[in-house]
Amino acid sequence: MRKLFFILISLSLISFYSCDDGDIIDIELDFEETFKACGDTDLVLYKTKDDPSESLSLALKNVTLEDILEVDEFGVYEKSFTINASNPFNYRTYSNTSLPSDLFCNAIPNSEVKITQDFESTDGKADIKTVLTEDDNDGIPAELEDRNNNGNLEDDDTDGDGLWDYIDADDDGDNILTKNENPDPNNDGDLSDALDTDGNGIPDYLDDDDDGDQIKTRDEENDSQDQNPANDITNSEVGADYLNKDVANIDTPKATAYREHTISQTYVVTLNISNFDLTLISIDEFDFGVLEGSGLTTTRKITPDFN
Repeated sequence: MRKLFFILISLSLISFYSCDDGDIIDIELDFEETFKACGDTDLVLYKTKDDPSESLSLALKNVTLEDILEVDEFGVYEKSFTINASNPFNYRTYSNTSLPSDLFCNAIPNSEVKITQDFESTDGKADIKTVLTEDDNDGIPAELEDRNNNGNLEDDDTDGDGLWDYIDADDDGDNILTKNENPDPNNDGDLSDALDTDGNGIPDYLDDDDDGDQIKTRDEENDSQDQNPANDITNSEVGADYLNKDVANIDTPKATAYREHTISQTYVVTLNISNFDLTLISIDEFDFGVLEGSGLTTTRKITPDFN
């Protein structure tokens, strides 16, 4: 839970916060560390809680979710918004025991929701940062695909197909997916025991000729090529031809294309609000949390240019 404590000096302006002797009031706003978003043309970023029922919300005019997911070439979006009359920040309390899931962004407000206090800040700044992370889901953690061991994942392209290894589901370009070449047989994060069929010291997931028969794995298909050598089997007792050194498909057509890749995408959106003033509540900086919800995880597909 994200807990925000405000120390307030009561001036007896609002009964909810007033105290007869002017003592210091300690108010705790206890919200989760995540927030949600809604709105088609005007974005509302909000978090709610029950017992007691409260909400924090930031409205951004003429901003959409798609806008803040539009990252640059480095996979990052960063922008500061001024909190003002068009982009207000609100803290509300409610008489309801619990709050509905559609509290915000309704053309017609929910008549069952009763607001008891509404404090609005039209001053301050809201900083939104979005970071896009991509992964190939090949069974190898991205940090282990730093072949050059230099801390840079974007200079490692084993097969030269234009996809960095950490987003390349087929690192060696042999049309057998890395995850199907047993890079980590016991799933312990140690790749030293990766399958090496021909024993040449190069694991299958990085070897473009897995059985060592001098025919590239991607070329060990029959006349009906489908960019999947795994289903071309001459001897069922041994398995696929690309793992059978006694079968060298010299006369079959060579591969002319890579298989399509699916790359997973995850957007992490964070919000930080600073220098706001909610009448009796003000703070220099507040970590609003991390956005949750649908639309933050997706995929993109790409077929690399063949080489």
